[in-house]
Amino acid sequence: MRSLRTTPVAALAAVLLAAAPAGAADEDGGFTIEDPRITESSGLAASRAHPGVYWTHNDQDGPYVYAVDSRTGRTVATVTMRGVGKPRDMEAVSVGGDGHVYVGDIGDNLNGSWPNVWIYRFREPERLGDRTVDATQYTVRYADGPRNAEAMMVHPRTGRVYIASKNEEGGGLYEGPARLTTGGTNVFRRVGEVPWVTDGAFSPDGSQLLLRGYFSARAYAWRDGRLGADTAVRAPIQGQSESVTYTTDGSALMFGTEGGRSEVVRVPVAGQEDRPPAGRGSGAPDAAPAPGGGEGRDHTWTVLLLAGVAVVAMGGRKLRRRS
Repeated sequence: MRSLRTTPVAALAAVLLAAAPAGAADEDGGFTIEDPRITESSGLAASRAHPGVYWTHNDQDGPYVYAVDSRTGRTVATVTMRGVGKPRDMEAVSVGGDGHVYVGDIGDNLNGSWPNVWIYRFREPERLGDRTVDATQYTVRYADGPRNAEAMMVHPRTGRVYIASKNEEGGGLYEGPARLTTGGTNVFRRVGEVPWVTDGAFSPDGSQLLLRGYFSARAYAWRDGRLGADTAVRAPIQGQSESVTYTTDGSALMFGTEGGRSEVVRVPVAGQEDRPPAGRGSGAPDAAPAPGGGEGRDHTWTVLLLAGVAVVAMGGRKLRRRS
């Protein structure tokens, strides 16, 4: 994703960042990505094998995935994927219940012109450290034609992969086959309507799907593989809101952004504010209470967001971006 610094959306983001009320997001347990190589952190996923570690990646620097320790912000592993083609625009990462890391090369540089995109999959290493791993490549196309996307989520119970397309006027939620195959093209079919989405994540128990955009986030009840009722979720305003994941115990959401030394902000799930950060001695089992906390938002936020809609309508309808 290209920087938004020169767009009206970026101008609005700057206003919101300056005007954000104290306490808009609980940053205890958040961290800064220190690795100078990571300048386009487009996806974020909590490691299942290594508590407190998060997987991330750049858009286009090659078949690399980085493991970052949230205690220090330092990279503790660089994984090079072998057996895949040159990534075109990697935008999402998710760790499945099968112990594998899934990487979504799903961005579309021409906003819906690529006939197919790809998903890469490799087993999460038992030990952290730089290594090259054999990865499986899956070819993906959408039943209703090409489109741009930045959100890919693997359901922790069923293992089914979902992709949310990105469109400022609203996108679609696409469901992959029950099992991905290397023997042909995996067709993803539209099963729901979603807002402007830059990333998403399932709760650890699979009961919620969290989708974030540039200025907001919503949690959807997940029932029988379909979107249910949704609620607003308290989310930080960041310079370029690109990623989100749950902590492995479901007690908090981790929101990320692009840029050098980008910050990952921890926001407790409603009702879980007193629990310590996951991977830091909490000892809590995996759970996923419904996210929330948006209903107490100050009225000023409503005014600012409405102003943002006006700004976008006047001058920022089409973002100039790589994906």
